[in-house]
Amino acid sequence: MDENVSLKEHSNYRIGGPAKFFVRADDAGSLWAAVAFAKERRVPYFVLGGGTNVLVSDDGFDGVVIKPAIQFLETNDMMVRVGAGVFMSELLEFVAGRGLSGLEWAGGLPGTVGGAVRGNAGAFGGETKDAVKEIISVDVSGTAPKVIRRRGAQCAFGYRNSIFKINNGKEIILEATFELRKGDAKVIRETIEQKIQYRNERHPTEYPNIGSIFKNVPVADVPKELHGAFAHVIKTDPFPVVPTAYLISEAGLRGTRIGGAMVSEKHPNFIVNAGSARADEVKLLIGQVKSAVRKKYGIALEEEVLYL
Repeated sequence: MDENVSLKEHSNYRIGGPAKFFVRADDAGSLWAAVAFAKERRVPYFVLGGGTNVLVSDDGFDGVVIKPAIQFLETNDMMVRVGAGVFMSELLEFVAGRGLSGLEWAGGLPGTVGGAVRGNAGAFGGETKDAVKEIISVDVSGTAPKVIRRRGAQCAFGYRNSIFKINNGKEIILEATFELRKGDAKVIRETIEQKIQYRNERHPTEYPNIGSIFKNVPVADVPKELHGAFAHVIKTDPFPVVPTAYLISEAGLRGTRIGGAMVSEKHPNFIVNAGSARADEVKLLIGQVKSAVRKKYGIALEEEVLYL
C-alpha cells in the first residue's frame, strides 16, 4: 500500500489531489485486505476503475483508494471470462481475434470491464448487460468478505445502472463472463474500428475528459409539449431519448468556460480539461449547464459523473 499518491495520474481528466492511501488489488483477498484496512482506521474507501467517469477533488481523498487489478482473459467456446481490471479495449482485441461477436458497439469505449458492468455502459444501441452471462463480486459490507455469483438477469441492470452501482461500494466486482456468438473476425474488427473512428471524429479526444457528463434524457421524462420540437433528434439508446448534447447546444453553451474547464465545441455533453482545470471549476460548469437547460426546457439533467 502506497501513501499520498497523486490521483491525477489515475484520472482521464488529469485532475485531482492525492489519495492518503492507494492500493492495487489483484484478487479478492487483497481487495478485502484494503477494505479491512480502511475499516480499522475508520476512513472511507473508494474503488477506482479506469478513471473515466470520476471527478477527483482538488483536495484529494482522505482515505483508501482501491484499484482492482484483476487481469485475466479466458475463453471456452463462446463464453469469455474476464477480470474486472481488464480494459475494454483489451477485451475487444481478445474477442475480435477469436471471431466472437456481441461487443462491437463498445469500440473506443474507455475504462475497465468492472466499470462497464457497474454502470451498464452502452453506445450505438448496445449495452453491457446484453452479453453478460455471470458476474462474480465480493460483498465487503460485513465483518468478512462474501463472494457472490449472479446471472445477468439478477444484476438489476438499468439505464447506466446496476445492482453494483445501487449498492455503492458495498460490493466490488471481481470478474465477468460474457456470452458471445460466432462471427467473421474481419467483419468484427472492421465494425469495432468504425465505432472507434466515429468516437474520434465526434468526441473531443484531443482534450482530457471523462466521457459524457450527463445521461441522455428519456423521452418519457420530457414535457409532452416539447415532444414535437424534439422529434427530429430523438434516438434509441437503447430506448427513445433526447440527446443531452442537443439540449446543451440549443441552450447556447458550446465553448462555455470556467477557468480551465470547457463545454466541448465538438460534443457539448463533454466538459473537457482545456488547460489545468480544477475540479471545482468543472463542478461550477456542470451546475451552470444544468441551470441553463432547466431554465430553457424545464428538464433536470442527471449526471453520470462520480465525485471523489
